[in-house]
Amino acid sequence: MAELPILIQDLTLILVVACITTLIFKKLNQPLVLGYILAGFITGPHFSYTPTVADPASIKVWSDIGVIFLLLSLGLDFSVKKLIKAGGTAFTSASIIIAGMMFLGIVVGWAFGWQKMDSLFLGGMIAMSSTTIIYKAFADMGISQKSFAKTVISILVVEDILAIVLMVLLTTMSVKSSFEGGDLLYNISKLLFFIILWFVVGIYAIPEILKRLRRLMTKEILLLTVMALCFAMVYIASEVGFSSAFGAFVMGSILSETFESEEIEKLVSPIKDLFGAVFFVSVGMMVDPDMIAQYALPIVILTIVVILGQSFFGTLGVLLSGHPLNIAIQCGFSLTQIGEFAFIIASLGVSLGVTSTHLYPIVVAVSVITTFMTPYMIKLAGPASEYVTRKLPVKWLDYLKKYSAGSNTLGNNGQWRRLLTALLRITVIYSVLTIACMIMCISFINPFILEYIPGTWGKVTCSLLTVLLMSPFLRAIVAKKNHSMEFAALMKTNDFNRGMLLLTVVARGVIAIIFISVVLSRYFPGSIVIVSIVAMFTVVLIVLSQWMKKRSILMERTFMQNLNFKEYQYNIKNGKQAYVTDLLSNDLHITDMEFPNDYDYAGKTLRELNWRNRFGISVVSILRGGKRINIPGPDTCLYPGDKLQVLATDSQIMAFSKKLEDLAWKVSEENQNVSEMVLKKVVILEKSIFVGTSIRSARIRERFNCLVVGIEHSDGDIAVPDVDRLLVPGDILWIVGEPKSLMDFANAGK
Repeated sequence: MAELPILIQDLTLILVVACITTLIFKKLNQPLVLGYILAGFITGPHFSYTPTVADPASIKVWSDIGVIFLLLSLGLDFSVKKLIKAGGTAFTSASIIIAGMMFLGIVVGWAFGWQKMDSLFLGGMIAMSSTTIIYKAFADMGISQKSFAKTVISILVVEDILAIVLMVLLTTMSVKSSFEGGDLLYNISKLLFFIILWFVVGIYAIPEILKRLRRLMTKEILLLTVMALCFAMVYIASEVGFSSAFGAFVMGSILSETFESEEIEKLVSPIKDLFGAVFFVSVGMMVDPDMIAQYALPIVILTIVVILGQSFFGTLGVLLSGHPLNIAIQCGFSLTQIGEFAFIIASLGVSLGVTSTHLYPIVVAVSVITTFMTPYMIKLAGPASEYVTRKLPVKWLDYLKKYSAGSNTLGNNGQWRRLLTALLRITVIYSVLTIACMIMCISFINPFILEYIPGTWGKVTCSLLTVLLMSPFLRAIVAKKNHSMEFAALMKTNDFNRGMLLLTVVARGVIAIIFISVVLSRYFPGSIVIVSIVAMFTVVLIVLSQWMKKRSILMERTFMQNLNFKEYQYNIKNGKQAYVTDLLSNDLHITDMEFPNDYDYAGKTLRELNWRNRFGISVVSILRGGKRINIPGPDTCLYPGDKLQVLATDSQIMAFSKKLEDLAWKVSEENQNVSEMVLKKVVILEKSIFVGTSIRSARIRERFNCLVVGIEHSDGDIAVPDVDRLLVPGDILWIVGEPKSLMDFANAGK
């Protein structure tokens, strides 16, 4: 019989032992990760009573693959929307916790005389709480739906993101072995640059590719595609100077915004579980009882530091973000453990060769102890809160109550704040894309061109091509938000605001000129004045170009559609209209309703019934016998036997039905998506005849037989239409009407 390869023998050993230990831990209702660690210890070199893994190096490779799949799965569970929903509480709390615990870890390492990199990595290891352990503890205790538990979960989401950033910074510091402020600032800027670039390009391209290939995508091909994309990003991240785990997380976060993300997660989950098990088993192999006994004091001290430090900084962060004292203490006491990221950061230090051998088993021991302590710490939060409340001076308690109440009313919704925030976001994102285009052309495309078109004409071609690729992004930097509602409102107020607004336009124009000047000066070095004049003239042409404007808008629209496509398709899958995610609510649709013969209000006009203001229901069509009345006016009467088409949400229909329980309204669900009425978006352009007019003065209902049911302002806000508000360029009107009427309206506005 042929002898089995060593790798297969080792995998057989660790999987059999891991199966047994995890079954035991499941029976004991303990976290499975501890079962994997125990399996690693049993099959490792420090336990002599059982067979030992013969080739740890191969297992290490498999564990590295496990880290990749763990981070890919973490990315699939992450989304930008989830991060935004986490809110200020999560960001404030997570930042305070990580900064505080990093400081404590470094201090403890320094106090024990450990090396600089050991202390730094130790701070990173104890800074992150365990998402897996906390999720399980909340579920077992039946408190997942409590308000403090939701706050804790949002903090964990942000911590996971900051952990990725921390891993990148630790990797960079380890390679350079330096802590200079300039290098650190450069690496943070580099990290932000590539995060923005990969995310924007990925969201723009990958969902589009998957949509076009959906008919060809079997489960097998989809899995292969995901694996190819994941490892391609891992390779790219490694080449750029980041860790493989970072690349896997980035690709996971991009794929999380696709409609296939749930299916991808199901396909990847078994692979992640297998390789993740190997990773945690490899963690257990590092556990050395002799070393744990030798470093018993640091283990005890670090355990105390983690429990007290996470409790204190967690409570402080949640308290400062505006939550009551009892909620803050419950959150802080729930975060008192370390887990997955501690192991990942520890393995990162080992793979980079910058941490000492004793650090890994110490952190594993601390993780095990704090994991077992987690349920007890959560239960202890209530008594601790009562004790603190009794001991704190009354003045302090009154101040905390006022602070908590006041924080919920804070928030400056000023036009300047919204405008400047939007301009900063636009400038940063489009500058990143511009720089990426510049680097791609100068480093890869242009050398190829110069090889075949040498001399002046080659340089001219390279310059024109580079500027052309940059142009949509440069136009967005200079021109976006110049016709927004905030910009227009501030322009009308006073001379100071007009001057400041002009300054923002000039500043963005200067940025665009600098980008073009860099390109031109590379191929035509000479007078800075001449290059600047040519660049200025080019920027003016780009801003005035209608083709470039359409191209820029189309690219941004494609990005936003891809970003929202998952939610968009999910709603269609659940029987909702295709436009549900874009309008005023989550389930707005056109529904057929039959008007009963015994209706008491027969003969009433729509104005008298006032359903739109009372229930949010808009009547968009009436079928009376063989006659259809589309977009009925407010003076239109309703008669028994009328069949109505109304625009409303499910909740509005339910509220309406409760008010009219004695009426036999019949909702035709099967016809809900079949209608001669159409809902359409119409963009108000700069040259539109409707600019400066209101819905009332434009007489849209009377002239075009259409009904405006919503306005999406140029700043992205969607609101119930104000018939007296003046329309500005960039506004998007949501209009119901017959296809021909909608086409007439759209053509009239050009």
